[in-house]
Amino acid sequence: KMEVNGRMQEAVRLRYKDGDLLYVNLSSLHKISKYTGKEGNVPKMNKLGSDVWNRLKEKTTKQIKDIAEDLIKLYAERKAQRGFQHSPDNYMQTELEASFIYEDTPDQAKASIDVKKDMEKDSPMDRLVCGDVGFGKTEIAIRAAFKSVCDSKQAAILVPTTILAYQHYKTISKRLEDFPVTVDYVNRFKSAKEKKETLQKLAEGKIDIIIGTHALLGKEVKFKDLGLMIIDEEQKFGVTAKEKLKQIRTTVDSLTLTATPIPRTLQFS
Repeated sequence: KMEVNGRMQEAVRLRYKDGDLLYVNLSSLHKISKYTGKEGNVPKMNKLGSDVWNRLKEKTTKQIKDIAEDLIKLYAERKAQRGFQHSPDNYMQTELEASFIYEDTPDQAKASIDVKKDMEKDSPMDRLVCGDVGFGKTEIAIRAAFKSVCDSKQAAILVPTTILAYQHYKTISKRLEDFPVTVDYVNRFKSAKEKKETLQKLAEGKIDIIIGTHALLGKEVKFKDLGLMIIDEEQKFGVTAKEKLKQIRTTVDSLTLTATPIPRTLQFS
């Protein structure tokens, strides 16, 4: 509360760098908005009256435009390019699907058929599968990855966390234990030596399905013949991570799984 021209008024006090203060009257509240930043990150304060904040906003806007432009180019390129045409299901694919211990829900069966149909086309697949936790998205991913492996291609599964990479590795290895498929993973719990060995095998084509965190996007990761890229929990990856994916993905089939799709992904789909 402060006194202005002999009248008591309410205002909001804003603190800037070097302890500068600015009082904003309640009637101008609409000029203040909440700062949204990365969780846990303390926002940097600027000096009152300096143009640092405006410059930062301008720079960010330019970066956003550049990224948007690159995305448009990429999608145009993907549309124009021919990808790998997967062959129709073989007996191993049928056997894998028959060995699923649960009964497919109608949605799951439809999603599975649609994904495989897309993989059999000659244009690169771009498919988004949305479904709540526990609705069987992983099973669809396993079938798609297996289909790619049946055509002597490799499949990569990108996940946001180290724990999830290991969890998926356990689940998928167990699911495919009766089939001639090599599954491996990279995450930060592996020593540098182990990681190097895994990547060496990947480049030589000795690994069919690789699961990993952002580590899969590193420059040192080389595939012998990548056929399918699966992104799990897509909303947890930043645009820069997706930028790197794009270089890999121009002709590669891509399958995105999420329980909470971000509007941009939905818009694209």
